[in-house]
Amino acid sequence: MKSAVTQRAAVLFGGLGLVWAVSLYALADQSVLYLLALTPRRLDGLPGVMGMPFVHQSLWHLVANTLSLVPLAAIVLFRGVRYYLVTVAWIVVLGGLAVWLFGREAVHVGASGLVFGLVGFLVVRGLYERALTSLLVSLVVVLLYGGTIWGVLPRGDGVSWEAHLFGLIAGAATARVLVGLNARNPAGDLDA
Repeated sequence: MKSAVTQRAAVLFGGLGLVWAVSLYALADQSVLYLLALTPRRLDGLPGVMGMPFVHQSLWHLVANTLSLVPLAAIVLFRGVRYYLVTVAWIVVLGGLAVWLFGREAVHVGASGLVFGLVGFLVVRGLYERALTSLLVSLVVVLLYGGTIWGVLPRGDGVSWEAHLFGLIAGAATARVLVGLNARNPAGDLDA
């Protein structure tokens, strides 16, 4: 039986490996990029709700998202694999659907919505839990990633500020829901 650390590392690096494999393939075959991209309010763009985090505009875009994603995902994974998977799924689906419904007409790609979602999740989780460790994590995340908040503002440079904004909101909403679920039902706790 795998240790918890080994299992969590496998989930983290397996997921990142999948993102890298799909992104590199999509960079070589642009039709895959457009197939998995999110295009708001178009039925053929709806698969992008789930596909957007797996495709990137460039190698630099992929590297930049990876450098932020690794530490944030590792912090969430500290609570357990199931907790992490539920958190990521909620952020990706809620944030992606919001971009699909309200985003500007453009092709949206990249995992930065998930990155912003994890930032929002970790900060808001600390505020709702009010446990010392969660508050310290919130403080560290604000100190390290607080400057990214400007990424939720329209910039005109092709960056999907909508994915950033709705990812942040989805992360905050996910934290509120999961903290509430764990508080009401400790026996069915997601921390495992």
